[in-house]
Amino acid sequence: MKGGGMGGKEHWDQVYHGNGALAVSWYQARPEGSLRLIEAAGVGKSGGIIDIGSGASVLVDFLLDADYTNLAVLDLSRVALGLAKQRLGPRAEVVTWFEADVTEFIPPRRYALWHDRAVFHFLTHELDRRKYVETLTRTLAPGGHAILATFAKGGPLKCSGLDVCRYDAASLCAELGAGLRLIEQVDETHVTPWKTEQKFSYFHFVEQTPKR
Repeated sequence: MKGGGMGGKEHWDQVYHGNGALAVSWYQARPEGSLRLIEAAGVGKSGGIIDIGSGASVLVDFLLDADYTNLAVLDLSRVALGLAKQRLGPRAEVVTWFEADVTEFIPPRRYALWHDRAVFHFLTHELDRRKYVETLTRTLAPGGHAILATFAKGGPLKCSGLDVCRYDAASLCAELGAGLRLIEQVDETHVTPWKTEQKFSYFHFVEQTPKR
């Protein structure tokens, strides 16, 4: 998750320390929407995939089960990453782990696919959003895919005690800029562990390097 004004490392460590991996509102037993869009992107089993704000998500488990071999996860919370590593056991050794703030992350390489479910909508400050886009730009390979899921218009106004932004296609495209072309939007009603509903939208972009 995000640092700075959107809840720092201590905030998210406390969230995961107090609730574990299963009792957080964004928990999914199987991340169907993400898996479908990742498969549709067609980056190949060895195409580099980085999951931004992974927390203790089981997405990495399912990608390993599907024989993806070039996986990285990034999160601000050491507690969340520790839960994921513990769950994966020996399989954690084949995943690259980054404990970092996405707005300050300097990637050691580029990735074919950037996945973010429920990080970007925590960035309520314009500067943080600009820094996020800068990180995305320097992380994504030419022609790469970016999948972002945010609270939709009509979705929650807060999450984990923090304010959030809600997006439709037009507002998210305006934030990300002309370097990413939207190719698909999928709306989802997420049911939390305590059976409340949250409206999400998934957006699938392709990197398009401007022609000179």
